Amino acid sequence: MIEKFISPGDKLELKSTVSVVLPDGTEGVKTYRTSVYDILDDGRLALVMPMEKAKLVLLPVDGEYDVCFFSHGGVYRAGVRIVGRQKISGVYVMIAEMISNLHKYQRREYYRFNCVIDMRAREMTRQEADAFSKGHTCLISENDMTRGVIVDISGGGARFVSRQKFNEDSLILMSFNLPIMESDRPFLLAAKVIYSGGIENRENEYENRVKFEFIDTAAREEIIKYIFDEERKIRKNGKGR
Repeated sequence: MIEKFISPGDKLELKSTVSVVLPDGTEGVKTYRTSVYDILDDGRLALVMPMEKAKLVLLPVDGEYDVCFFSHGGVYRAGVRIVGRQKISGVYVMIAEMISNLHKYQRREYYRFNCVIDMRAREMTRQEADAFSKGHTCLISENDMTRGVIVDISGGGARFVSRQKFNEDSLILMSFNLPIMESDRPFLLAAKVIYSGGIENRENEYENRVKFEFIDTAAREEIIKYIFDEERKIRKNGKGR
C-alpha cells in the first residue's frame, strides 16, 4: 500500500523524537536529510544513510524518528523505527519499519532546499521593523547591505553565509531573487536571527540561520512553489540519466 504514496528516490527528512545538543550549543531536535532507496517486499523501507561533512551518520538501531516524505503526491508524515543497517549494491542504507500510519502533511514550509542564491542583508532599524510588523514595506538602499549566499531555504526561513556576524535575536532585512515562472521574483523580507557563528577553517565567514518574520501568505507560497519546482526538475533530470 505504501507504494501508492512513496517511491524510491523521494526526498525525506528524519527528525529525532528526543532533544539533543546541537552544534551551536543549544538543545533541540536533530534533523537529517536523505532519500528513499527502496521499498522492501515486507513493507519496510530502505533509506539511504544520511551524511554530514562527507561522513556517514550511523543512526542507532531501535532509534525512532518522525519522517516527512516529499513525494510526487505531496508531503506525507509517519513515525519510523530503525531496525537494521545494510549495504545494498554499494549503497549504505538503514532499514526502517513504520510505527504509525502515513498521513498527508500540510506544513511544507519546513522542508529546506539546498541552493546557492546571492542575497544582501543588514540589521533592521526600529522604524523598519515596526513597518513590517504592520504589513508595510519601505524603500531601502542596498549600498549598506552585506553580501551573502543563501545555502538553503524554506517557506519558514533560510540559512546563509556572510562575512558579517549578526546579533542573535535581532531582526534583519533580506533581499534576494528567486526564479519563478521564468522570471526573477524579488523578495524583501524581515527575518529573526536564530544563530550566527563562525565557520570552521573559514576565516571571517559566518553561518546564519534565520526565521522569516511578518511574511505574508503569498510570499511564503511563492517560496514553496520555487522549492517544489526545483525539486521536480532535479527528480526529472535524475531519471533521465
